[in-house]
Amino acid sequence: MRVHLGGASRQSLMTARLRLDAAIKAVDARAASTLSTELFFLADVLDRNIALRRALSDSSRDATSKSALISELFGSKISAPALTISSDIAAMRWSAPKDLVLVIEALAIEAEASAANIAGELDRVEDEIFTASRAIALSPELRKALTSDAQMAKAVLVRQILTDASDSTVRLVSQLVNTWRGRSIESAFADYAHALAARRNRVIALVRVAMPMSSQQQERLSIALDKQVGQPVRINIEIDPTVIGGVSIKFADDLVDGTVSNRLAGAARAIVGSK
Repeated sequence: MRVHLGGASRQSLMTARLRLDAAIKAVDARAASTLSTELFFLADVLDRNIALRRALSDSSRDATSKSALISELFGSKISAPALTISSDIAAMRWSAPKDLVLVIEALAIEAEASAANIAGELDRVEDEIFTASRAIALSPELRKALTSDAQMAKAVLVRQILTDASDSTVRLVSQLVNTWRGRSIESAFADYAHALAARRNRVIALVRVAMPMSSQQQERLSIALDKQVGQPVRINIEIDPTVIGGVSIKFADDLVDGTVSNRLAGAARAIVGSK
């Protein structure tokens, strides 16, 4: 999140992202977008209900009772993947009850970003969100209209503004203008842009090799990574002379290092440690 989260909440956000990774692995864009809608719904409910936020973030309550509460309230309203994620999140530790809302909203944005990534439109969505933020911020008339309480009118206006935009952009901006949560227009768009970037970073692989890879090698690597992540992965290749063979791949928080230099370094550490 762009906003400050306490230590426990920061750690829970990292774990929650792994749960989202698992939920959207190998699904299609429609399923990822549906999950996004459901997570936005959960964030909205929690934002309006402080008692529920406190109950789910209460560290003295056991995970089983929290999961039961989630199932009772939302079991008939959301899909199994969304229910699993929300139950897992409730079982985590939180620095403040409000952090639940912030993190679930971030996951909702990232789920829609995943839908855009599957459709090959993530870069486009990021550009459109930025363009929309500038257009709204610089127009007093739009600012006034989109910060009013008329939700139906705002929905129509968003579609008029974003006539040529992707479906993911329309969904995200429509959600944003109806859930300011006390934020300014600039702050709300910055939060959304940050969450989009966070998801993009999870599907970009930094590949370090000693020599340039052939197009066939790049294609095979891309297919392998797509299969492992369950979504299209963009490959950024870096030529590094210190790599003595093999390949080092880093994406998100994962590092797969098969270089000779890394294996030699590991052997050296083992020898030193044995003395």
